[in-house]
Amino acid sequence: MPTSPQQPVLAAIDVGTNAVRLELARPDAEGSLETLHQERDPIRPGEGVFTSGEMPEETADRLLSTLRRYAALCRRHKARVRAVATSAMRDAKNREEIVRRVRDEAGLNLEVVSGKEEARLICLGVLHRKPEHTRSLLVDIGGGSTEVVLATGEKPEDLWSLALGSVRLTDMFDASGKVTPKQLRLMRSYVEEQLRKAIPERIPNLPRVALGSSGTINAVVGFAASEGTGHVSVRQLTSAVETLAEMTPERRRKRFDPRRADIIVAGATVLERVARHLGVETVTGVNRGLRDGLLVDLMYRQDETREDTSLADAAVAMGRRLLFDEKHARQVALLALTLFDDLAALHQLPLSCRPYLETAALLHDVGNAVSYERHHKHTYYLIHNSDIPGLADRERELVARVARYHQRSPPELNHAGMEGLSTTEARLVRKLATLLRVANALDSGHHQPVKELRAVNGRDAVSLHFKSRQPVDLELWTVERETALFRRVFGKRLTLHVSR
Repeated sequence: MPTSPQQPVLAAIDVGTNAVRLELARPDAEGSLETLHQERDPIRPGEGVFTSGEMPEETADRLLSTLRRYAALCRRHKARVRAVATSAMRDAKNREEIVRRVRDEAGLNLEVVSGKEEARLICLGVLHRKPEHTRSLLVDIGGGSTEVVLATGEKPEDLWSLALGSVRLTDMFDASGKVTPKQLRLMRSYVEEQLRKAIPERIPNLPRVALGSSGTINAVVGFAASEGTGHVSVRQLTSAVETLAEMTPERRRKRFDPRRADIIVAGATVLERVARHLGVETVTGVNRGLRDGLLVDLMYRQDETREDTSLADAAVAMGRRLLFDEKHARQVALLALTLFDDLAALHQLPLSCRPYLETAALLHDVGNAVSYERHHKHTYYLIHNSDIPGLADRERELVARVARYHQRSPPELNHAGMEGLSTTEARLVRKLATLLRVANALDSGHHQPVKELRAVNGRDAVSLHFKSRQPVDLELWTVERETALFRRVFGKRLTLHVSR
């Protein structure tokens, strides 16, 4: 990716369960990231969340103080920022209040990302620039959750996120002090049960070496590995778990940082059980993770020349789970993107909106899985409540609104379905939904008769020129019904020109 002295600084803020982290970096000429500044504050945002269900006020105050300082550093560097919160904030009942305080007091948009989005970002951070045909198995154990990823190159094939973290498990089994054989047995059984529920026991062609990317895993590997090595066998992990459990709390605190020492038995137990469940032979510690993934994701988002299919792949995977008409969905997406690209001067939307349109087009009919009647509203509900890796919460909401308006009521600014959107968001939804309606109309018979489409933005009208492989009477009639809306939204007539 080309670079220059003006290449912007990127900032990643990770609000985890154990600590809050900041990294500032700048892309170089080869597409790597040069670290400019790093900070880590072990303020334990997850302390008490897994037992009380809320982040205590004093913890929230510590978090806000840290994020105000991070925000000031980002402003000083004029950085592009992505700030995310993970498992502890996902579980906190008062998360909306904390997110609002962060926005109002620190000026940061803090995203509470889903477990699968967390896994996707960790995958991107650990496997960035991995050869495209290399298969990798990745495990990350945080304070509140464990993420497991099977990937080819840097692209995830399967993502799993489990509510199994070192802090969560420590709180559940009171394992910060002395750990009895009974406590250890119960912890192991609980972790095994959660793994059996979430991850298949036999995954074809699974790599025999797992990459472990968290601070907890690196601490466990460092303790269990033979001298001079950075990897451990499952047998070494089992021995390490039992040795750590037998240690007194004082001995563990001498061996590890005091806050790490309190949760190390639980973290080691999760790692050992995950390795056994997956059937891997060894675990290798790596020093990359979520923060690196945030920076790579920011770098990719600002590179408009890069084609990224990961979001579309995630949408197709969701559609398949809901038994969608894949040929129709892909055809509508192709036609919608053609309209978006050919009419860029007319709609004047940023290129960053293009993936929203593609995702909405791929998923516009998934509501049929609930009921054909009013399926547009069911589509909104399913997208709104789904975990789609690659979309932040607000982005997923915009995609859901665009898909909801693919038929029936037009996306007028005063319609009830537009409530809760800012003026800018409502106009974006209105424009994208109008393009989606035209694209959907061009395949209203679900037989893909349009084989080539070109949109020409004329002085008074937009002309759609397309070739068909069969009669398109139904499609022409359906598109005609959208011309009035198209004119209201874009201020131009819509004309159709068909050739065989």
